[in-house]
Amino acid sequence: MDLTSSATLGLVINPGLKKTSLGVIGKNDLLIVGPGVLGRIVAEKWRQEHPDCQIWGQTMTTDHHDELIKSGIIPSLRGSEPYCKFPYVIFCAPPYPTTDYPGDVRLALSNWSGEGSFLFTSSTAVYDCSDNGFCNEDSPLVPVGKSPRTDVLLRAEKETLDAGGCVVRLAGLYISFLQFSMLLSCDCSVLNYLYKEDKGAHVYWLGKGTVDARPDHILNLIHYEDAASLSVAIMKKKLRSQVFLGCDNHPLSRQEIMDYVNQSGRFSNKFQGFTASDGPLGKRMNNSKTRAALGWEPKFTSFSEFLGLIE
Repeated sequence: MDLTSSATLGLVINPGLKKTSLGVIGKNDLLIVGPGVLGRIVAEKWRQEHPDCQIWGQTMTTDHHDELIKSGIIPSLRGSEPYCKFPYVIFCAPPYPTTDYPGDVRLALSNWSGEGSFLFTSSTAVYDCSDNGFCNEDSPLVPVGKSPRTDVLLRAEKETLDAGGCVVRLAGLYISFLQFSMLLSCDCSVLNYLYKEDKGAHVYWLGKGTVDARPDHILNLIHYEDAASLSVAIMKKKLRSQVFLGCDNHPLSRQEIMDYVNQSGRFSNKFQGFTASDGPLGKRMNNSKTRAALGWEPKFTSFSEFLGLIE
C-alpha cells in the first residue's frame, strides 16, 4: 500500500469503551465528517472506486457507531483522536446542533493533508433568487447579513475555498428506504432504527396532509445516490477551490411534486393540498456547467422517473 502519512487513531468501538490501534493512512483513504445518509452512500461509492481503501466516519456522539462498523466505516468521535491527516475528506454534517459551523469545517480542514480533495456539501439556499427565476453555478448569492441560515453556510464555504477545498451546493435530497437498504446491502432492521422511512420534503408533506405553503413555489431536487456520485466525481478530480452544483435539472413546483406522489400509487395516504397564496417563490436551478466540467450525469434524471412515472 502506498502511504501518505500514519497516525495512532483513537477509535470508539462502543459507548464508554475506547480502543487505541495503530492506523496507517493510505493514499485513497477517506474521512467522512458527519456520516449520515449521504455520507454512508458516499462511503459505498468510494469503496467501489477504491476497494482497498479505509473509510473513517467522524461523529459528535457514539450513538450510531455500531451501525457504522456494520457498514464498514471506522467510527471516530470528534476530539477523541490525536491529530491526523487524510488525503480525502468530505464534510457532510448539517449546520445543527453545533454553535460554530464554520469552526467545525475549519477543524475538519485541519484533518486534510492537502493531497487528494476536501469537499464541503453546502446548499442551493445560498443563491439569491425567490421569484422562481433561473439560477446556475454563477448566479448571485444571498448577501451576507440578509439571512442567518445562509450566513452560516457562506462562512463555511469561505473556510473551505480559502483552504483549497471544493464546495458542492446540493438541491433538495430524497431517497426511498428500500433503495437505501438495497444500495448498502445492510440489515434492514438497523436502517429502520436509523432512518425509519423514506426521506425528502414529499414525505413530510404527505404526513401532514394539508400544508400552509404556496403550491407554485419551485423546488429543485437531487436523489441521495446522485448527490453521492457527484461528490465522488468531484473528489476524484482533485480540484482546488471550485464550486459545483447538484440538481437534476428538472425543477418542480410543490404542487407538481405532490401530484406525482399521489399518481405514483406508492403511498397509502393521499396529499390533500397547499393552502397559502403568498410568500416567497423559489428558483429554477440548472447545473449544466457542473456536468460538463466533471463528465457527470445523474442516475435519476427527474423525480417523476424516480417514482416510475412517464413524463
